[in-house]
Amino acid sequence: MIFLETLRLAFSSLRANLLRSLLTILGMAIGVFSIIGAMTIIDGIRSTIESGLNVLGSNSFQIQKFPAINFSDPRQRYGNRRDINYDMAARFRQQMDTRARVCATIGRGGQTAVFHDRHTNPNVRLNGSDENYLTAFNYDIAAGRGIGPDDVAFARTVCVLGSEISEKLFPYEDPLGKLIRIGPQTYTVIGVLVEKGASLGQSQDGFVLVPITRWLMVYGHARRSVSINVQAASQAELPAVQDMAIGAMRLVRGLDPEDPNDFEIFSNDSLIEAFNNIAGVVSIGAFVISGIALVAAGVGVMNIMLVSVTERTKEIGVRKSIGAKRANIMTQFLIESATLALIGGLVGILLGVMVGYAAGLMFGIAISFPWAWAAAGMMVCGGIGLGFGLYPAWKAASLDPIEALRYE
Repeated sequence: MIFLETLRLAFSSLRANLLRSLLTILGMAIGVFSIIGAMTIIDGIRSTIESGLNVLGSNSFQIQKFPAINFSDPRQRYGNRRDINYDMAARFRQQMDTRARVCATIGRGGQTAVFHDRHTNPNVRLNGSDENYLTAFNYDIAAGRGIGPDDVAFARTVCVLGSEISEKLFPYEDPLGKLIRIGPQTYTVIGVLVEKGASLGQSQDGFVLVPITRWLMVYGHARRSVSINVQAASQAELPAVQDMAIGAMRLVRGLDPEDPNDFEIFSNDSLIEAFNNIAGVVSIGAFVISGIALVAAGVGVMNIMLVSVTERTKEIGVRKSIGAKRANIMTQFLIESATLALIGGLVGILLGVMVGYAAGLMFGIAISFPWAWAAAGMMVCGGIGLGFGLYPAWKAASLDPIEALRYE
């Protein structure tokens, strides 16, 4: 009963000084919001990336001129490398054909696909590849067929449409056999892909696939570097296939034994590791900002509680004179400071999760409630409330009741 009465008095005091309480809560909420918002988004992106990479298969990796993720080195370092041209990719495929499935790909964004008076927005990606593209990137055929070996060998003017392009150009009719124009070239539609959806806010269906040989005939070979996707037969064979691929690529690029690799090779695991490194830096920044904000909020809690002690000196004297003990007074003020901090933490968690879900909707990221971070945030806020409220509570409990009653 005594504890419940102390709790009631603490909440009554907070309600009586509502504006002051709200400002203190706001300071605490900002500190918690920064870390919860950042970690909610980071965890969502990590989950989306991992699921997206798993769709590609755990037994695949890529080879290309530039790193997949790079923030530390200047692009000029890689720009001076020789391109991985299609001839190199073809010779590499010959070296690897007995051990793995190889797919060469090149792309060009910002294109417009046109059919009669209908056209897409100028954001279509025109990909040039071969018969292994659909398997390498996990696409299925909804109608017609995919690019075949003969299409590549004879550089045929045929294309396969992503579902988004098909719906835009052919909303009421069968696209198979129709002629569409992209840039200077006209293509015959031979297939349509099953819808794959968006990943990280980017559509995976807004592209057109053509034979890589036709792509190079239209846009030229000069300064064109292809990406190579390699799929091992199984996860167990992946390390051996990677070693073989490095040797094969060094051979087709004419590197001497002492020369470093002038190409990048990366797998799903290496991409996830690179993202985790970036996420770690962002997390540290969020922790630093959050820590500064929480310490500042804690100082605010202490200052406000000290002001409250001064304003309620006579009230403290009255309570002591009718039998309240030091422990009762300390408990009341500690409950007030901890309540301010915990309410601020709860508001910060709710704001952080709301921002995380809003980012998820905007960028197509799967967001889940960060229970672990929320629990940690509430514990930290409770600790800050008790820690920074301890001195004001001790000061209130140490007041002499006679002197307190005389205070004006």
